[in-house]
Amino acid sequence: MSISKSDRPALILIDIQKGFDNVEYWGGQRNNLDAEKKAGELLKLWRKNELPIFHIQHCSSMPTSLLNETNKGNEFKDVVKPVGEEPIIKKNVNSAFIGTDLKERLDNEKITKLVIVGLTTDHCVSTTTRMAGNFGFDTFLVSDATATFNKKGLDGQNFSAELIHETALASLNGEFATVVTTDFLKQNI
Repeated sequence: MSISKSDRPALILIDIQKGFDNVEYWGGQRNNLDAEKKAGELLKLWRKNELPIFHIQHCSSMPTSLLNETNKGNEFKDVVKPVGEEPIIKKNVNSAFIGTDLKERLDNEKITKLVIVGLTTDHCVSTTTRMAGNFGFDTFLVSDATATFNKKGLDGQNFSAELIHETALASLNGEFATVVTTDFLKQNI
């Protein structure tokens, strides 16, 4: 798949929220520490080119979650904070399409290409990317503008954040999305 400014691709920024700064809460280890910086670079590029932007905000229904709306962790990180009329889509499940009007907004704007960045690679980013691909969007997932945390296996084995990230990307690439880098997009948009 190819992508260019003339395609009017939408940038979908998923759950880049302050609650994810608490690495211990999410598992104790995180990969790709520059993911938010890279997402911020793409956000600047999209703003400069006046391309569509959608900020996705996870609003956990669990009162104790760092991502619950009553907690400071629900706030967007400063590097990707929405400005002006940029739409904010609030969700409380893993997919940005379930229980929201994201699909309708994209369809109404005749958007066919999506660029996805955010947190976390194996949860909300993966679920949203899978649904985007199933809906028929030409979807580009940015490997260096996404990140995740380590996970414990069923037998207690620790799987590193990098392993979880890489296997999630491998599962999505070629079937639900084309995995690209920030530099690739900077050269093509």
